[in-house]
Amino acid sequence: MTTTADPTTLEFGKARTRKEDARLITGRTRFTDAITPHGTLHMHVVRSPLAHATITGVDRSAAQASPGVIGVYTAADLGVEAVGLPCAWPITPDMKSPQRPLLAHKTVHFAGEGVAVVLARTPGEARDAADLVEIDYEPLEPVLDMEAALAPGATLVHPELETNENATWVFDSGAAGTGSSVDEAIAAAEADPDSVVLKRRFRQQRLIPAFMEPRAVVCDPSGEQITLYSSTQVPHILRTMTTVTLGVPESKLRVIAPDVGGGFGGKIGVVPEEMLCIVLAQKFGKPVKWNETRSESLLAAHHGRDQIQDITITAKRDGTVTGLDVHLLADMGAYLGLVGPGVPILGAFMFNSIYKFPALKFTCTNVFTTKTLTDAYRGAGRPEATFGIERIMDELAVELGREPMELRKQNWITHGEFPFTTVVGLTYDSGNYEQATAQAMETFGYAGLRREQEERRRSGDPVQLGIGISTYTEMCGLAPSRVLGSLSYGAGGWEAASVRMLATGKVEVVTGVCPHGQGHVTSFSQIVADQLGVPFEDVEVLHGDTQISPKGMDTYGSRSLVVGGIAIVKAAEKVVAKARKVAAHLLEASEDDIEFANGMFTVRGTDKGKAIQEIAFAVFLAHDYPEDMEPSLDADAVFDPENFSFPHGTHLAAIEVDTETGHVDLRRYVCVDDIGNVVNPLIVEGQVHGGLAQGIAQALFEEANYDEQGTLVNGTFVNYTLPSAADLPSFDTATVSTPATSNPLGVKGVGEAGTIASTPAIVNAVLDAVRHLGVTDVQMPCTSQRVWRAIQAGKGNVTQETPVATHSPGAGLGSIDPNNPQGEVL
Repeated sequence: MTTTADPTTLEFGKARTRKEDARLITGRTRFTDAITPHGTLHMHVVRSPLAHATITGVDRSAAQASPGVIGVYTAADLGVEAVGLPCAWPITPDMKSPQRPLLAHKTVHFAGEGVAVVLARTPGEARDAADLVEIDYEPLEPVLDMEAALAPGATLVHPELETNENATWVFDSGAAGTGSSVDEAIAAAEADPDSVVLKRRFRQQRLIPAFMEPRAVVCDPSGEQITLYSSTQVPHILRTMTTVTLGVPESKLRVIAPDVGGGFGGKIGVVPEEMLCIVLAQKFGKPVKWNETRSESLLAAHHGRDQIQDITITAKRDGTVTGLDVHLLADMGAYLGLVGPGVPILGAFMFNSIYKFPALKFTCTNVFTTKTLTDAYRGAGRPEATFGIERIMDELAVELGREPMELRKQNWITHGEFPFTTVVGLTYDSGNYEQATAQAMETFGYAGLRREQEERRRSGDPVQLGIGISTYTEMCGLAPSRVLGSLSYGAGGWEAASVRMLATGKVEVVTGVCPHGQGHVTSFSQIVADQLGVPFEDVEVLHGDTQISPKGMDTYGSRSLVVGGIAIVKAAEKVVAKARKVAAHLLEASEDDIEFANGMFTVRGTDKGKAIQEIAFAVFLAHDYPEDMEPSLDADAVFDPENFSFPHGTHLAAIEVDTETGHVDLRRYVCVDDIGNVVNPLIVEGQVHGGLAQGIAQALFEEANYDEQGTLVNGTFVNYTLPSAADLPSFDTATVSTPATSNPLGVKGVGEAGTIASTPAIVNAVLDAVRHLGVTDVQMPCTSQRVWRAIQAGKGNVTQETPVATHSPGAGLGSIDPNNPQGEVL
């Protein structure tokens, strides 16, 4: 930090309630839906009900005659047949990248793809008319299974590509020189009676981000600029990509992300509806607005996860790991999202996690199917990797007859070994896995719960206890730019900020990151209050408008604090440096003799001084300031970190499973996370709680299910199951701190930690409860029906099945399938 401050006055570390909340919870928000310029026309998208079909005809006559309708338009009508949306991450030189159209104009490739748009004077008139548009289709065979899609003779999603394979990306520590050869490690283990080779297949189901506010867009073409309001995480990226897609000059395009009601990665893309609003607004010279319904959001907004993981681990029989070989199949859906192809490969750098693997190979094949496209979802590649490694470590413990926590301790990087360069070439700068784990185990009552588990097994209790472990790390702050460039990522990882001292001593902070629920305004105000020694209340944070904040790389990948926050620190340091020069001039002292603390510039060894607010006013007057500087304290900064940050932690779950019904009950959840220095503990706790809910939801509740025709069968909140507060226990959370060395605040990031760590902890706990009954795996989500079937299969009573259709709310309720329409618990 640039200031010498009284620790009792510091904002950093103070659990302040959020500045944003009073406005948000009293209805004084400004979501995109609330923005309707005079004369606005309303757009509704006519979507395909089929996953794969040829469009043979469009009858718009009834819709065109409907009240209030301006027109019904196809891609050909709008002249956008050749316009395709961008993919910013070509992961290999030979990656296959089909055109992602604004509207399908010959063939539809997933159920929910737009085929036409209706423009009307009111939203209701547009929706009513859309129901009257009749589109004729010639059905084609859907492509739903990744392995079948890659088989010879498979139906092709995009015949012009001559394959359903998008790309195959490989990392081999032996070839890269960051470790030894996995192939050699496997061969050596197979030949060594004192070694084991363990292979497992894990499934990452398809999830839907399910943000609170559905997507919305307003395009206002009036004036010298086009103004685009969008419920987006990435206003700066959206502006650039709109220029790339439609040719609108960046200087003539203003993008505003007003209040944004959540995103979780689901609003990181550049979507057809944004481009269509611009095209129609330009065509008619009037504002055009689009609001998606919730069912549209679940159907057509991008999905997440959807991987098959084949993992081979080798180890000595004493427990020392010697190699890890990971083969992924990743479902891209029908098209490529903005960063979709690169999401799975982010996991390549995290499969080794906190363990000292000498050899690692990662092979990922991305596959096209006739489903909604996938892209980033909270954690983006890192939850998938953490799930894979934490599940295989538990499997290895079972194979070797080892206590799972002890096996982890044997193989992890110890505190004294930091900084540590991993088998994939990343350098972990700091960490203390021992401290976080010891605190978590003590809080959890680990030893006592193990004793209870043993007693329940001895007594044959029908309700069995399972204990799940997840000791994780993650890489946060999607940067540095040079690393992203080496991975062919289509953007940098830097972030920009400005700090402005106003004449009255108030402060404006302009940031290039864009909040959608994280509490940036509060956290950044706390940082700047300390840096400049001004009251927290005197700091105003401006964001989300490319006219106010012209430079930025936006919000995703837990980068806001560790990249955006540090850019603010750098700008504030420049403000202090300028103010110090003015203070020396006004106090008639050498600049070297000026000290700054708690907002006061003083002459060393005297009581002479001036507050930074006095300096700001003096510079505003400009009557007396140094001749070699401009009369301004304002400063800009761009920060591009030299390394990622690496938070870590230990998460422990206690699960009770009723072996007679399969009912799963989460009894206790404890986590201790090391996220470096903490700016605001209250905000951190909220982030962790939300992340835990999402990670637990993947383990127990959520799955996007398609039928054999490629139709999403649980496309509403009636049957796409999200947990409520009643479904989850009170979480016991805590933090410890080994400060990051890669930034001056020592911060690491926390936005995705709960989601990344919790899913394997829950699944490991479920399996730990029933493994002695012959259960070796339960595919997520671990609904009561799936758990019951796994128990019966373990006893040899039934074959284990994975239901295709939806599951009903509540971790303890059975899945709903055609043979069990009422959802009875089996």
